[in-house]
Amino acid sequence: MQLGRIREIWRHPVKSMEGERIARTPLTGRGVPGDRAWAVRDEVRGGIRGGKKIPGLMRLRARYLEDPKPDAPAPAPEIALPDGTRIRADAPDAAKRVSEAVGAEVTLWPLRPAEDLAHYRRGAPTHTDVLTELRSIFGREPDEPLPDLASLPRELFEYESPPGTYFDAFPLLLVTDASLRRLAELAPASRIDVRRFRPNFVIEAVDAAAGFVEAGWAGARLRVGGAVLEATLPCPRCVMITHGFADLPRDPGLMRTVVREANQCIGVYAVVREPGEVREGDTVERLM
Repeated sequence: MQLGRIREIWRHPVKSMEGERIARTPLTGRGVPGDRAWAVRDEVRGGIRGGKKIPGLMRLRARYLEDPKPDAPAPAPEIALPDGTRIRADAPDAAKRVSEAVGAEVTLWPLRPAEDLAHYRRGAPTHTDVLTELRSIFGREPDEPLPDLASLPRELFEYESPPGTYFDAFPLLLVTDASLRRLAELAPASRIDVRRFRPNFVIEAVDAAAGFVEAGWAGARLRVGGAVLEATLPCPRCVMITHGFADLPRDPGLMRTVVREANQCIGVYAVVREPGEVREGDTVERLM
């Protein structure tokens, strides 16, 4: 059963920095080579951090000057700072320059081995009250529900990401143009831009009027180009979609719409079951 076609492919070299669109990619068990292969560490509170805690990261852009190789350490990406200057992530003064740009003392790190658990362990929370901390992370108002986190990998309660990765939960995120279009209809005052949602694949859905169609793919196997994926669960949205960056304004009202109209989720996570190459224009088919 054909679900659509790949319209866009994205990779994000540094966690929470703006990423780059690419025309093709191999897929391995770790997803798109080079995606979220670098991240920053908070040198005050500890822990790997993203835009949930350091929103200034989203105003930086990262790209690779050479393509990462599958199942090999990613090269150091080039980072564009808000003032337009560019610096490699492994430059001697990179941490200082990025810290100044984001307003927090950070260091830049490539992926560490999964066994280095101290590297991935969560840093100190901003709020001592657990519910206040969660509402801050997910951008929820006091009268709004928090996401159901029971289906997420259990290690995320102790570590910022599954050890050995900088993913929020799973290697891939899929979003359909149908979801973005429906969200634009429901939130006419918002600028619905794919960069807010940070997917790996934007899928042009066969049923253009289906709304949040990918939420129904959880548990299904999908043939995407030459690879086979398994959709895991819808992606609960956090405060990052409301931040302003690049030419996009801050938009807390967008979260109100996502919570009210989309069951708090936009997009669906996925894992790779059979590696293969994916290109723009490839078909997306449901196998089961």
